[in-house]
Amino acid sequence: MKKILIAILLMAPVTMNAQKFAHFNSADIIPNMKEYTKAQDEIQAMAKQYEDDLKLMQEEFQKKNDEYQKEQANLLDNVRQRREAELQDLYQRMQQSYEDNQRALAQAQQEKIGAIQEIVIAAVKKVGETGGYVYVVDTSTGAIPFINSQLSVDATEQIKKEVGTQQAAAPAAPATDKPAEKKD
Repeated sequence: MKKILIAILLMAPVTMNAQKFAHFNSADIIPNMKEYTKAQDEIQAMAKQYEDDLKLMQEEFQKKNDEYQKEQANLLDNVRQRREAELQDLYQRMQQSYEDNQRALAQAQQEKIGAIQEIVIAAVKKVGETGGYVYVVDTSTGAIPFINSQLSVDATEQIKKEVGTQQAAAPAAPATDKPAEKKD
């Protein structure tokens, strides 16, 4: 019995060391993904379109309001009330459009970022499985107060490769003054 207990105690450190852990920083991965750049461009274009539409509505409101202010004293009561109602309606439509646009932008951003995060998660799973890691944690959230880099592998570069991030071009090999040797 004593021999079995000693054998178990001697094997415990070996099995503890056999477990592999990895970490990555999604903040170094996501902004470099072509999908992220495309999503940002699409969201910015959408925001610009909404901004232009709202500006047109504001200009229309301002024009009608200016006309009304000039003519207000000469208008009959029923015409004045109708014009005021039109201005109020236009103003409410402008506010509603702004709120709808903000919701649409937030939803589009959430959908696009969600799709990008799914790509990263799939890459993390693949790297984790192929690397035989017990855990692969994201350090960008700050939720992990400490990671011992001696016991955990930084898998950020592997995940970048897996998702196909846009890497900076590698520096060219230094030029030499020697002519190339001829091979016979």
